[in-house]
Amino acid sequence: MVVLNRIYTRTGDAGETALSDGSRVSKTDPRVEAYGTVDELNAALGLCRLHGATMADALATIQNELFDLGADLSRPDMAADKDAPYPILRIIDAQVARLEREIDAMNSGLEPLRSFILPGGSDLAAHLHLARTIARRAERHAVALGATADVNPVALRYLNRLSDWLFVAARVANLDRGGDLLWQPGASRGEAD
Repeated sequence: MVVLNRIYTRTGDAGETALSDGSRVSKTDPRVEAYGTVDELNAALGLCRLHGATMADALATIQNELFDLGADLSRPDMAADKDAPYPILRIIDAQVARLEREIDAMNSGLEPLRSFILPGGSDLAAHLHLARTIARRAERHAVALGATADVNPVALRYLNRLSDWLFVAARVANLDRGGDLLWQPGASRGEAD
């Protein structure tokens, strides 16, 4: 259980922060960059929930999972999990599978794409597209971290699938606005004089 009765601790004033195993690293550490971007993504999903009543429950589940993901990414040594005095929170395959089922369900009511999509349309779709790009950045940071340090491979799959979920959800959000805003390659080239 987390208890936060004092918000400022002054322990980060010199540019360091604690990971979930108690070790201290620079706030510029790739691990901090990865879980910090997940936190940014979570805040973006909070904005999505303001506009997406029909998706609010699914978004709330994902926001909760993003805290799980942040906890996962903030624990550097997966080999030490078995010796921890408490269960270590890691993203699991069932969470990725649920995202896939939800993507398939949302996608079943959509027309196949014939072009790339311009981010925008409804307020909800625009926010979902922004969240999608943050999810992609979080994934890139986590992949970069995994090149030099221990990262749960299921966490990487979760981030990849989540960006797909957000893409399809944005398409669903635009259904009542006439559908997707499609990219028209070279559409303004005739105007370039």
